[in-house]
This record gives sequence, C-alpha cells and structure tokens, in this order.
Amino acid sequence: MKTIGLIGGMSWESTVTYYQIINEVVKNKLGGLHSAKCVLYSVDFEEIEECQKKGDWDRSAEILGKVALSLEKAGADFIVICTNTMHKVVSGIKKYTKLPILHIAEMTAIELKKAGIKKIGLLGTKYTMQQDFYKQILIDNGIEVVIPNSKDIEIVNSVIFNELCLGKIKKESKDEYLRIIRDLSKAGAKGVILGCTEIGLLIKQEDTDVPLFDTTNIHATSAALYAIEGK
Repeated sequence: MKTIGLIGGMSWESTVTYYQIINEVVKNKLGGLHSAKCVLYSVDFEEIEECQKKGDWDRSAEILGKVALSLEKAGADFIVICTNTMHKVVSGIKKYTKLPILHIAEMTAIELKKAGIKKIGLLGTKYTMQQDFYKQILIDNGIEVVIPNSKDIEIVNSVIFNELCLGKIKKESKDEYLRIIRDLSKAGAKGVILGCTEIGLLIKQEDTDVPLFDTTNIHATSAALYAIEGK
C-alpha cells in the first residue's frame, strides 16, 4: 500500500472527513484491521486565507510547496491537497516536490464522465467558481460549467468562510444553498459539484433531487483507491 501525504487544515473540519473516508475505503476494500498509511501536515488556515485575500498566490504556493516537501521527506508516495481552492497553485507546489499530486478536479471530471454528465453546476469559493484553474479541467473533459449569479456567488463564498470553516451550520444558509442549487438545475445543469470541501458539512444528497458530486468524497475515495491499487 502506498503512503498518502495529506496537506490538511484548510479547514481542519473537512480534513477530518478526508481522514475518515480514506480509512473507511481502505477498511472496506482490504478488510480485517487494515487502515490507510497516511502522513498529515495540517497548516494554519489563517495564514493561507490571508494570502487568498491579498491575492498572494505565490506565497501560498511557497507555503504549501514546503509542506509537500516535508511530506515527501516523511515517506509519502503521493500528495493529496485537502481543499479545492488551493489547487490553483498546484504548478507552484510541484516545484518543491517530485511526488505526484492527485488533482481534485481531474478526479471529479472522471466521476462526471462516468455519470454521463455534460453540463454541471459548480459551487465553491469565489476563486473556484470565477477563475479558470478548476473549471478549465472540466471544460477540457467536454463538460460545460454553470456558476451562480454574482449575488449568489457572494452568498456561497460568505457561508464557506464565515460559517462552515468555523464549524457553524445554519438552517437559513442551507436553505439558500438549496435555492441556488435549484437555480443551477433550472439553468440546465444535470448535477451540481460541491466544489469546496466544507460544503458537504451543510448539504447532503438527501436534501435535494439534483444529483450532487461532493469533491471531498470523490477526492478522498480516489486517494484511498490509488494507495491500494496504484491507479
């Protein structure tokens, strides 16, 4: 079994979910007392979020690149960045490590293609929804991406940083998210990506008839399978 190098802490609430899912998949696949071989480096999210607000992505890449190098030295065989947004700096992180990085958007694209989805709604931080680093991978896989209007983008982003990243779950925010999901469906989306690792703390598939693709579950499951099967 390969050793997974997890870059976590963005936020720590969703990192807990990664660890749980990875170990559940390994246990279900291998049985017995098997658990995943993991090395976790949990960063101080305040430092990363300050870089995001300033638009200092080079500094973010430097911080996470050094973390990736630490995981490499600790014996990891590949890297999993436990957040959607910071995949924006994957190319910068790669300058610090020779280890492969399991890209969250690429794993999500694979699942969408398996489901036959050609048009998908995307929820996430404003960086993930508005910038191309994530959407372009989906587009390159033949998938059209629909995002909320500008007002709803701000609502989605605010709930992530001011509530979910702080462990706050509010019914009124859940209702707003479900409204936005319905609007994306009305715009022709055949499903919606929960493209921030915190959104799954708020919205579950049983809350809506619109098919949801939770990137935390997709990414963590892919990491566990890659550790076991090497593919």
